[in-house]
Amino acid sequence: MTYHGGESQSAGAAAMAKLFGGSELFQRTYREGMGLVEEAASYLDGPGREQAKLLPRMAALAYAAESMRVTTRLMQVAAWLLVQKAVFEGEMTPEDAAQDKYRLGGQSVARSKPMSGSEDLPDELRALMEKSVRIYERIERLDKQLNDEPDVFEEEEDMVRSPLAAQFDQVEAFFQETMDKGLMRWDRH
Repeated sequence: MTYHGGESQSAGAAAMAKLFGGSELFQRTYREGMGLVEEAASYLDGPGREQAKLLPRMAALAYAAESMRVTTRLMQVAAWLLVQKAVFEGEMTPEDAAQDKYRLGGQSVARSKPMSGSEDLPDELRALMEKSVRIYERIERLDKQLNDEPDVFEEEEDMVRSPLAAQFDQVEAFFQETMDKGLMRWDRH
């Protein structure tokens, strides 16, 4: 089930890549991934928005950060699934799909540890966090298999950090410091 990016891809590997998009595994994963996108959007735009208003400061900050991580994971998953569907439907070649820009991205943000205060988050958001991590990790394994890479998770310290992850860490550190000093006022309307 591999399609390796590059000129030397065999016809068999390309055929296998097309077959993957029609497999029951892919269909199940596609339905689950897109269902999670809808579930997250429904929660975050509905009850989650109201629940966030009632949270203490640290939990409200954690809510903002963790909801962004859930969204990042699920958007990366959805994009990857749509690329695989395009390969199956003949709208994209397996060689194109193997390019870095079409592969699963956002690892440094998606796989980061939950922020402090996340233990006080609503159960619904915590469940979405867990579900989004599970499907992201599953897609990460599939992406590695399709691209003939070992299925080994790198240690977070060894990962090449994206600029977005570095900026996210800076924002998190700023808010943590601000909250610790009691300088942030949250007026709730």
